[in-house]
Amino acid sequence: MLDPEFRQVVEGFAEVRNTFRLPTREVVAGLYINDGKVTRQLSVRVLRSGVVLHDGKIGSLKRFKDDVREVLAGYECGLVVEGFTDVQVGDNMEFYRTEKVEATL
Repeated sequence: MLDPEFRQVVEGFAEVRNTFRLPTREVVAGLYINDGKVTRQLSVRVLRSGVVLHDGKIGSLKRFKDDVREVLAGYECGLVVEGFTDVQVGDNMEFYRTEKVEATL
């Protein structure tokens, strides 16, 4: 009877070390995964100086020109954020998933 509650669970953090512009006008962020892991189905927040610039989905996740499902902490990867091209060196990214929690009285 009660509406379910939604909770965001942070899965990982990354730092933008370089950016690359593709001929399709997309911007690939070269990331170093600081903590946790990044998987393709997660949502992403782009942070600059602690302020959220964009909240969206991962467009593509690559490692050495190969599409991958996940990248663990301590590794580098390339990532495209859907609908956002203003990624700059020094930005941070927070990866999270939303899970449903049953409401209780």
